[in-house]
Amino acid sequence: MTEAHKSGFVAIVGRPNVGKSTLLNRIVGQKIAIMSDKAQTTRNKIQGVYTTPEAQLIFIDTPGIHKPKHRLGDFMVETAYSALREVDAVLFMISADQKRGKGDDFIIERLKSQNTPVFLIINKIDKVHPDELFAIIEDYSSQMEFAEVVPISATEGNNFDRLMEILVNRMPEGPQYFPEDQVTDHPEYFIVSELVREKVLLLTRDEIPHSVAVVVDSMKRDENDKVHIQATIIVERDSQKGIIIGKGGKMLKQVGTKARRDIEHLLDDKVYLELWVKVQKDWRDKKIHLQDFGYRKEDY
Repeated sequence: MTEAHKSGFVAIVGRPNVGKSTLLNRIVGQKIAIMSDKAQTTRNKIQGVYTTPEAQLIFIDTPGIHKPKHRLGDFMVETAYSALREVDAVLFMISADQKRGKGDDFIIERLKSQNTPVFLIINKIDKVHPDELFAIIEDYSSQMEFAEVVPISATEGNNFDRLMEILVNRMPEGPQYFPEDQVTDHPEYFIVSELVREKVLLLTRDEIPHSVAVVVDSMKRDENDKVHIQATIIVERDSQKGIIIGKGGKMLKQVGTKARRDIEHLLDDKVYLELWVKVQKDWRDKKIHLQDFGYRKEDY
């Protein structure tokens, strides 16, 4: 007798910058969530799909929970909380090389009222001595009871297979929601815009904070199957526009070159990418601009 097929939804929560997007990208085997050493780079719930013959798990990477400073921040935190209301398991992710802080305590208080199992995922174990893990586990376990504690390295892959095995065992019986070769439910243009935004954050470092959005204006294939993409990078100030364009357009060209490589890998096709930069003052605090740039209330 064959075992019943299992499926379920899993939310990944945690403070900004603990490696949630890195874990999601490892789960699906390719980049769908942007990675940056800047905090709060994830803005929407990004769904990644993990499929085996026996099970299908749909993962939701939530924005890092933090104290909001503007409407975009409110959106990000509410998005994280809404993810908790619709899942079969929650992964509370922490970083082994960071001490428990107010942000972690804030999330723990919220998780205590969860009816679904909460797993403590200790990431970046490659950054600390194994002996240090016992104290971390003891510290967090004294705050609340976890279904299980799983130390991993999302970057190196340590203990990753064990984590997936534990989660599959915990999932209820259910159907396969997505085709086996589908890794996300986001449209291609969303991931394309995220890959461009990642390169802006990567190359401009501290000069361009989170006041950058990317809108894909068009995506078309020509008769040779080459994908033509036109996208606009939105910033809040003229000075930021100057930084992103760079001297003689050098910075914008670098952003385009790096983004194009990732997009070609994603689409498995040749890509022609055209980028523009536009100033939209204080867009993060204006509801109409948030909606225009893809942050819609109905998403949470």
